[in-house]
Amino acid sequence: VQLQASGGGLVQAGGSLRLSCAASGRIFSINFMGWYRQAPGKQRELVAAIGSADSTNYADSVKGRFTISRDNAKNTVYLQMNSLKPEDTAVYFCNIVASSIGAPARSYWGQGTQVTVSS
Repeated sequence: VQLQASGGGLVQAGGSLRLSCAASGRIFSINFMGWYRQAPGKQRELVAAIGSADSTNYADSVKGRFTISRDNAKNTVYLQMNSLKPEDTAVYFCNIVASSIGAPARSYWGQGTQVTVSS
């Protein structure tokens, strides 16, 4: 299973970005899809997550500004980020928990995409 993330970039405060992460490979089912971020000198933190029944969970710092969604037909998870703030600057990583045919569920990580918000 491979994950390909895209959509990062440089944006001014108050702007928007949309991240995408597409999973490919011998996927049987995806139970969990999420976005994490890691700023310089800080630990990686969960930003948003979506379960198989489309239940969602957000970090308090992004509630009301970020929206996570998934397209099961495309094995893709999205993160719509609005009203961006300089403190949102980080490398964003997608993560899924998926099972492959003949293999149990395990966690997979994307390569990370840089989001930089200027003040």
